[in-house]
Parts: sequence; structure tokens; C-alpha cells
Amino acid sequence: MTKNATFLKDVNDGLSQNPKYISSHYFYNKAGDELFQQIMEMPEYYLTNSELEIFSNQSDDFIKSFEIDENEEFELIELGAGDGKKTEHLLKSLLDKNFNFKFIPVDISLNSLEVITNRMEAQFPDLEISAQQGDYFQVLDDLFLSDKTKIIIFIGSNLGNMEDEVASEFLQKISQHLKTNEKLLLGLDLIKSQDIVLPAYNDAAGITRDFNLNLLKRINYELGADFNLENFQHAPEYTEVEGIAKSFLKSTKKQTVYIKELDRYFDFADDELIHTEISRKYDDQVLQDLIEGTNFEITHKFLDSKKYFADYILTKK
Repeated sequence: MTKNATFLKDVNDGLSQNPKYISSHYFYNKAGDELFQQIMEMPEYYLTNSELEIFSNQSDDFIKSFEIDENEEFELIELGAGDGKKTEHLLKSLLDKNFNFKFIPVDISLNSLEVITNRMEAQFPDLEISAQQGDYFQVLDDLFLSDKTKIIIFIGSNLGNMEDEVASEFLQKISQHLKTNEKLLLGLDLIKSQDIVLPAYNDAAGITRDFNLNLLKRINYELGADFNLENFQHAPEYTEVEGIAKSFLKSTKKQTVYIKELDRYFDFADDELIHTEISRKYDDQVLQDLIEGTNFEITHKFLDSKKYFADYILTKK
């Protein structure tokens, strides 16, 4: 049996469904992390630069919106921390203003946590940092064991990788953990036209294609499958009306794939799709609908100059 039983079970469950799917969680092995770093540097991928502009120019305003006393000890928890290039602007502002806090980056990828820890320790020797590996749904309870004031950061429009019902439950869970007036800084990609959004998931250099196909490479390597990558295509979709970008892997022929760790064959029809990711886009109303029934209220909204992206401050009532 594979050492990653959860991965094996999820692949088996997803490929047994109609339509087939594989969780986007499994994009992020070492190769996937490196490919995603390349995606974020592609000219078509506006999301990173848009939010980076907000963090670069408005971190002081973030801090004001947190309403934290300068002498109060608090924990700054970042869910899905990635490489920290955006967060470092906020950390620098907090340290320059002599705030007393611990930075807790959380990520499913151990590789990403090593990158961000090394990066922050090199740039900010005085920063107290305590990295936590795991899926944020799974580690959320443990993050709230201390009584210190919490500020949660969930940026990069990572919420958009969840179906709306799951996203609403996730925000509800965070809200339940927070105390009155504690904050969630939530970064969301805004609804835009197809000519802007779709190229971000189908760049001319083919990096997003390679990122999507890396899922099959990972299954081959870790689970002993025999996916022929030449028989699958990257197939993204987006419509402004729905406001959701979707990524698929399309089978280009009728074929059968064997997964050794499962000792099982999976049949694929010509043009059959494997759903690998959603990326929901937002506006104020979509977010308001998601937090309906939680104890969150939208108290601030920060935009980039093109109004492509928004960082919201949600405050626990």
C-alpha cells in the first residue's frame, strides 16, 4: 500500500465518479510548486501582481483596519501561505511599527513552508515564525488553542478553489473560532471578462498546461499508474455570467489507465474530462451571500489600480 493512503483513496474515489475529478490539493508536490511559481510570473496571470500591488501600497492601511493595540501580543496566521512575497510587505510594516506578534504560515506543501520560512528568517531575523503543515480545514482547530488575539490571512483567491457551499462552511468555521472584533483578511479575484480571465489559466507558454498535467505525472510516480500524458490535453473554461473558471484534463482518445497501487483499471472515453480545479471570481454580493449566516461583516475593501482584485477585511461581530 502506498505511504500516502489519503492520496490513493482520493484518486480512486475521483476517477470512479461520472464526471471524473481529482482534487486540486494534489497539484502541489515539489514539481507542482515550482510550476505554480512560474505561472505567477507569466504576463497573463494578473492575480499575483494585482494583489501584490495592494500589499505593496496599502499594508499600512491593512494594519489600521486590524485595530490592534501596538502593545498587544497577537498571532498573524496565514492559511495557504505559499512563498510569502505578498505577505512580506505586511510583515515589514508590522515590524517597522514595533508590533508584538508571531507569524504562523500554514500550507499543505512542506516545500512551500521551507521556502517561506527560509525567506522570512533571512529578511526578518527578529520575526517570530512558527510554520504549520497541513490542510487548513484539518489544522484550523489546533491554530486556536492559544488565547492570543488572532488575525487570519487567506489571500491569493484561494477561497475560489472551493465550491460556494464549502467556502461558506469554511468561513463559518473561521468565524466560530474568532473572538468579537478579530479579523480575516480575505483576498479575492473579482469577476471580469473572459478575455482577461481565461488566458490566466491557459498561458501562451503552456506553463498552466504543464501544471495541470503534472497531476497525472504525480499519480504515475507515487501510485504506479501508466497515464500517457500525450493522450490528455489541458482544457480550461470560463464564462463571466457564471464567474467561475474551471480546469479540466481531456482524454484525446478512448483509452484505459492502470493504477498499480489500486490494482485497478480506469476507462476513458474520447473527449472525456477529468475536473481538476475551479477558480471562483467574486463581487461584493457573492461574498455577502457566502458570509450570510456567519458572524462576519465586511468592514474594509482594498483594490488594485485596475480593480481586478480585492482584499476584504471581514470582522467578527
